[in-house]
Amino acid sequence: MTFVVTDNCIKCKYTDCVEVCPVDAFHEGPNFLVINPDECIDCTLCEPECPINAIYPEDDVPGGQESFVALNAELSKSWPVITERKDALADAKDWENKPDKIGLLER
Repeated sequence: MTFVVTDNCIKCKYTDCVEVCPVDAFHEGPNFLVINPDECIDCTLCEPECPINAIYPEDDVPGGQESFVALNAELSKSWPVITERKDALADAKDWENKPDKIGLLER
């Protein structure tokens, strides 16, 4: 099993989670993070670090967000690895917990 970054991360991109990852499984896009399922070792360290609860075990991804499992796998192949915390996006607070942000995802 792997962990998956879901909809709530879009346009927020908090990076608290990347510093605790022991295998550098996180990849960074313009306004979203993803986890490479081939690198993730299911250590559970990242999930509690996400301040907006955007990370879930693959088997517990919220209903309607199952497409994020494949999306994480796809985008992790082309986006660069991120291992150090960065500031969140400037307007991240405005986007926290807004539903259905998939249309705002920048590739």
